[in-house]
Amino acid sequence: MSFAAGSPLVIGIDIGTSGARAVAMDAGFEIAASGSSKLADFSADHRDPVVWWNAVRTALGQVLDGIDRTQVRAIAIDGTSGTMLPVSADGTPLAVPMMYNDPVGNADILAAIAAHAPKESAAHGATSGLAKALTFQSIPGIFRIIHQADWLAGHFTGLYDVSDENNALKTGYDPITRQWPDWIAATGARLDLLPDVLPAGAPVAGISQAAADAFGLSDEVVIIAGTTDGCASFLATGADQPGDAVSALGTTLTVKMLSDRPLFAPEYGLYSHRIGDMWLAGGASNTGGVVLATHFDNEEIAALSARIDPQTDTGLDYYPLIKDGERFPVNDPAMKPRMEPRPEIDAEFLKAIFEGIAGVEALAYQRLVSLGSPALRSIRTVGGGAKNSVWTAIRKRKVLVPFLAVASEEAAAGTARLALTGAKSAGML
Repeated sequence: MSFAAGSPLVIGIDIGTSGARAVAMDAGFEIAASGSSKLADFSADHRDPVVWWNAVRTALGQVLDGIDRTQVRAIAIDGTSGTMLPVSADGTPLAVPMMYNDPVGNADILAAIAAHAPKESAAHGATSGLAKALTFQSIPGIFRIIHQADWLAGHFTGLYDVSDENNALKTGYDPITRQWPDWIAATGARLDLLPDVLPAGAPVAGISQAAADAFGLSDEVVIIAGTTDGCASFLATGADQPGDAVSALGTTLTVKMLSDRPLFAPEYGLYSHRIGDMWLAGGASNTGGVVLATHFDNEEIAALSARIDPQTDTGLDYYPLIKDGERFPVNDPAMKPRMEPRPEIDAEFLKAIFEGIAGVEALAYQRLVSLGSPALRSIRTVGGGAKNSVWTAIRKRKVLVPFLAVASEEAAAGTARLALTGAKSAGML
């Protein structure tokens, strides 16, 4: 299928840790244009919201220059999960934002959350959105405490009091009852400062006249509730049925699966994001590319992989880690790496590591099923490890389901898919 000129389009925008990307997509999921911009091109201060907006505006401008702007029907934005800022009614930031990985050091705040939040809530922990909201709420003149994606979307609607169910999860939102739960107030948090929450992919509002004029867009464009960057990356792959899974073979191994029911297992760091009528659940292991990089560089991995027969087994039972401790699929902070004996031949050692990580991946999906997920239906793979055909062949031996091609690895493409959902529900497509 190829992009048809003149087709209605939606735009997905991703703001990540290093920059912004944007794509225009038609109803057949074909990408008509893309654009990107680095935060560092504007400033070394990645906490400055003006830098976020400049990066988004630049990436979006590149997309719009490559398409017929009159064909744009909807826009959606994803942002880094847990990045928050306090704003005035017109969206002016009132303090330096706290980024997704910035911890709250106030022991009283963390104790209040620990005392009142249900154990399955994603609001636990020093980097949670709720901890950041409690930190910000006493700032004079505050109107709302919102997430990064909310703030950027507000530039298109003029509304700075709306969020989505995925970004709100770590701030304590309950995706099952679809509301801010009463226990949040018991922590001392001001519920009146939290945004209204819509389902990811739901229409928020029409584009403001100021934004329409600034970007040369129709005033009939609809802004769609976005999501987190992690959820967007999953959606970009094309996985869309219960049992569809995505393995991310990066520095660590992360597995995510669409489920027809919510899964919560805080002891494994496992939570569920609500997307449409389904749930996205996943967990992260401490194994992955970091283990490979400890022993081999990329050139060595490529050369040694050529000497490996992926259809045979070393017989070694590795659980590859670089230090003590595992999170998922085994929750044991004292767990020891298991990487002995080491074969004399480097290719055999690399093969054993590949087998070990593949075994952890298989165990991870077994764990999801044991916690109530659907049966594993398929796997799509993203990350640097996806490019190694030998490792892929070994993984296929360990996890006996179809391995499917990825539609896209661009989070912006996943957000564009949400924009398509919203545009259809709004009657724009």
